Amino acid sequence: MSRKLSMVRKLWRVIAYFLLIVACQYRAPAGDQTGAPKPGEPTDPKARKTFIDAANWARQGNKGAAVDEYRKANKQDGGHCSECLSRAFQLALDIDDFKNAENTARDWLAMAQTDADRAAIHFRLAMAMQREGEAEKKDRCFNESSDEFRTALSLNPNFPLAHYGLGVSLAHLHQDDSARGEFKAFLDGDKSDSPIRERAERYFERVDLARARMAPPFEFKSLDGRQISMDSLAGKVVLIDFWATWCGPCREALPHIHKIAQMYAGQPFIVLSVSLDSDETKWKDFVAKNEMTWLQYRDGGFHGPLATRFGVYAIPATFSIDSDGVLEDQHVGDADIEGKLKKMIAHAVEAQNKPAAPSGSQSSLDGTAR
Repeated sequence: MSRKLSMVRKLWRVIAYFLLIVACQYRAPAGDQTGAPKPGEPTDPKARKTFIDAANWARQGNKGAAVDEYRKANKQDGGHCSECLSRAFQLALDIDDFKNAENTARDWLAMAQTDADRAAIHFRLAMAMQREGEAEKKDRCFNESSDEFRTALSLNPNFPLAHYGLGVSLAHLHQDDSARGEFKAFLDGDKSDSPIRERAERYFERVDLARARMAPPFEFKSLDGRQISMDSLAGKVVLIDFWATWCGPCREALPHIHKIAQMYAGQPFIVLSVSLDSDETKWKDFVAKNEMTWLQYRDGGFHGPLATRFGVYAIPATFSIDSDGVLEDQHVGDADIEGKLKKMIAHAVEAQNKPAAPSGSQSSLDGTAR
């Protein structure tokens, strides 16, 4: 159970970090970036020393100490260090220190200069509250996060991602009609071709998925040139295997991956091998030599986009995802994995064969019945 809980929290950190990165595009343009120190960093000499100490703690992996030092640097700078609070906030989220993240965001609000900046900070505060609600199973947190998302939208109506976040919180509160309305508002306002948009489309169709432990959204171009995204694989069971040619245990597991790929060929099932190799030629040669005919993608290392999204820090690491996109954590060496995949695939086949819902039973994106 503790391993499952750790997995959930790790993936929430990944998804929340992705959303926060995307949210930066909605901030007001920064001012003049010339001169030293950099904009937002402390100018007080004592505060700058503390700021450097905080950065060192972060590099050493002591994120708790780094949070404390960044917040201290902001106080020493007279409460003017937005960069201190930005870093403290993200690090606090990284270690699930939700209260510190929320308090940091509130301090940050005091120095916001524009409504767009205030909206972006309210969005971050809402994300911290939503994360706390997911981790602690508290409706109070989802209610509070909903209020913060709404505040962000009142300050900056052109903030589609806040509609998405609000939809997720409302889904957790089982306010499905309102949640669907927020996902539609996001889709109406954000015309980008992104994994988040695909995820919002799925949540619009099935709000219950917004409450599930979903695999993080992603997209990539496979070795054979296909454009793949997590949500484009809806309806199929997915087995994602993170590996590398230099990894002995990964090579030992390869025959098992071969067996699984062949066993369920022709079924609603996809195997995706994600290589952390830095040498592209060596990777391609290995794939060809070992007849790895299923989906292949090279992520380039532990800091690659997919490895980061899935929180992969060691390999081999294997994840199974059901036909609804709900994530389960497994290992190739697990003797039961074939049986578990068999059940998941059978469920996918059953869903495919189920008669279509009667016309008018579900709303479409344009608001008409279908």
